[in-house]
Amino acid sequence: MNLSVLDLVDAGLVDRIESALTECALAPYRLTLEITESSLLVDTPRTMAIIRRLADAGVRLSLDDFGTGYSSLTYLRQVPARELKIDRSFVRDLVLDEQDEVIVRSTIDLGRNLGMEVVAEGVESERVLERLGYLCCDMVQGSLISSPLSVDEFPRWLEQSPYKVRRRSPTSDVIDTPSVLDSPRGSGLPS
Repeated sequence: MNLSVLDLVDAGLVDRIESALTECALAPYRLTLEITESSLLVDTPRTMAIIRRLADAGVRLSLDDFGTGYSSLTYLRQVPARELKIDRSFVRDLVLDEQDEVIVRSTIDLGRNLGMEVVAEGVESERVLERLGYLCCDMVQGSLISSPLSVDEFPRWLEQSPYKVRRRSPTSDVIDTPSVLDSPRGSGLPS
């Protein structure tokens, strides 16, 4: 779920999320909230306080569109995110552009070294999917996996998809399903 700039300065956000989780009997780790780097630039002390409260509540935080902002490394140190999403502008042509591949590979290594899962956005071809598997990317998303779906369409897609879907365990982010990408260096999964 994406959080907007306005969400991140809303003092009541955390209470509403905790209430909704309780009402739905949903464990906090099952909810991932995506934060864009640009949203961190607005009222930074207030925004960071809300982000820390969300993390303390057990909600997973994802730093979205990584690499498109101006202070990415600073926020990697400050934001208690458990997931890093590489922006599609670097992923889309990584098999065609050597510099894009270097950026993607370095970002995957950086995320992993910081104990984060790494998601590649904008995967539109099998070649890119295979390369991301070789680079040990944890998850992918993009039109190759699926176009956006409604809630009603999702169960049918899940059953018919040729890709395996990750399932997070309550105690960790270890996945209980095998990878769709087997490679010499590791594997990656659609998300």
